[in-house]
Amino acid sequence: MSKVIYGSRAGEPKGSSYTATSREVQVSEDIIPIAELKARLSEVIRSLETRRPLIVTLNGKAAAVVMSPRAYDRMSNTARVATAIREGLEDAEAGRVISDDELGRRVRRRYRTKAK
Repeated sequence: MSKVIYGSRAGEPKGSSYTATSREVQVSEDIIPIAELKARLSEVIRSLETRRPLIVTLNGKAAAVVMSPRAYDRMSNTARVATAIREGLEDAEAGRVISDDELGRRVRRRYRTKAK
């Protein structure tokens, strides 16, 4: 039987929370064969909120990643912000910019507010 890998990380007290700063995969704790996942699914799902995402293997190869909805939201929000920043920087480098005054006019026009 494989090592129990869905509990807390080595050296951490029980109930430690996963944080975005502890992203590195720990092979002994973050990889689980699909057969073991099936056997312990309820326990693994309950533990997701307090642990790093799990890599599920099928025939010895990575097949899926299982993570809490909160971790997924955090990851996708970070990706959206990074994409928006990159697009903004590309626009600035390409000269696709407008002045502050023009921005103010566009906002007032769009939301039909009066200038002060």
